Amino acid sequence: MLTRKQHQLLLYIDDHLRRTGYSPSFDEMKDALELRSKSGIHRLISALEERGFLRRHHHRARALEVLRLPNMGTEVTAATGTAFLPAVLNQGQKGLEGAFSEASVANDRQTVSIPLYGRIAAGLPIEAMQDDSDRIDVPVSLLGTGEHYALTVAGDSMIEAGILDGDIAIIRRRETAENGQIIVALIDEQEVTLKKLRRRGSMIALEAANRDYETRIFPAERVHIQGRLIALFRQY
Repeated sequence: MLTRKQHQLLLYIDDHLRRTGYSPSFDEMKDALELRSKSGIHRLISALEERGFLRRHHHRARALEVLRLPNMGTEVTAATGTAFLPAVLNQGQKGLEGAFSEASVANDRQTVSIPLYGRIAAGLPIEAMQDDSDRIDVPVSLLGTGEHYALTVAGDSMIEAGILDGDIAIIRRRETAENGQIIVALIDEQEVTLKKLRRRGSMIALEAANRDYETRIFPAERVHIQGRLIALFRQY
């Protein structure tokens, strides 16, 4: 049984992960719960960890993982690291990692085949990668509406967002995105990269999730959004 504050914090973290793709800071959690200090947040998180609702990855910044929500009856683990906690389907496992109800987990047995293009760091527009000979089966409940495709992640620029080399990124094709979302960006009609989006006036910043990489800033007209990350597949 959770206290009101524990329940409120857990739902806030889960909502923040869904909206932004990364876990909130302690200051954001403190403000959201109207607490006077971050020590109260630390106590709430520790209590949620002890009760099996939350997992904290101490070796990564802002890395909270929601394991389950009250009254759901099933684990709702998410791919973490991070800042970014997209839903992850571990190939070879039946369980879907992500905050889904029991009904949607049952529906995961229904899959749809989507194209699997080249590596995200290949330096080519998505259109140049298109080869429907490689495809991947994805649970229907994971995708939702719209057109989707998959890309294999190359490199370590997003490791602090829980996105690792060799992961398969599931992308919902779209030309717009909100600040903080992780997108597929086409730069100068030549280079494709998976980064976090930040708009700064007439400029666009593409942020890595690795302290060893610098944020790249471009005039907005040089960057075209080709999709938004909605999930990852990871082979163990």
